[in-house]
Amino acid sequence: MSTNNGRLAGKVAIITGASTGTGPVMAKLFVEQGARVLMSARREDLVMAAAEQIGPGAIAMRADVTNEDDVRLMVDRAMNEFGQVDILLNNAAAPGQDKYIWEQTLENWNSTIAIDVTAAMLCSREVLNRSMLERKSGSIINFSSTAGWAGIPRKSHYVTAKAALRAFTKVVALEAGPHGIRCNCLVPGGIDTELLRNYGRRIAGEQGITYEEWREKSVAGVALRTISTPEDIANLALFLASDESRTITGQSINCDAGGFMVG
Repeated sequence: MSTNNGRLAGKVAIITGASTGTGPVMAKLFVEQGARVLMSARREDLVMAAAEQIGPGAIAMRADVTNEDDVRLMVDRAMNEFGQVDILLNNAAAPGQDKYIWEQTLENWNSTIAIDVTAAMLCSREVLNRSMLERKSGSIINFSSTAGWAGIPRKSHYVTAKAALRAFTKVVALEAGPHGIRCNCLVPGGIDTELLRNYGRRIAGEQGITYEEWREKSVAGVALRTISTPEDIANLALFLASDESRTITGQSINCDAGGFMVG
């Protein structure tokens, strides 16, 4: 239940890709911290169920954020229900199909770029025009991946998309900064969700090892020898969304237990 004195009291957030994984966890935390949240995803049944589980303070709708009309309707809903948008979490993402570059298809490439990059542009453009520029306030958070720093074989489409989000973040921060609006990029490594576990099982099978052995290998080079939980990501998103980070903008901040260190 939302609180009047939480860290996001009086704020309104839109969270895309909010049907499974980290999205519902962030939505729950934001509501607990006083925000009113619109959750969107392509899978209507799942996102509606997630919002219902959170309770008052969260509403949900179907939206394909690669579609301009859907994005407009999504922001319309937030404005009609809540009257403003203070926070945008561009969380919608897709890993695409694993393919070596010599196997890459235009469909796999374009669909991944559309969901992981173009959608962030469409959503950012809409909330800026509809609320943030006029109110001279707002926080936009993009979600990249440490894959965009280091690269992963068979993921040229995904790596390119996630790297592009860091550059996109800088431009939005520069353009929106004079209007009092911040834009940052949260960069997770692996997140302990069903998506990661399914990926790990598939790769373990390809390598002829158990899932447990794959997981141990995957954290062997990580400073803290662990994998981030959705709650870890949500806590960083909360900080970047709140006024506590009021002079932090244009930054790409890793949350990966020390797996990839920049600097």
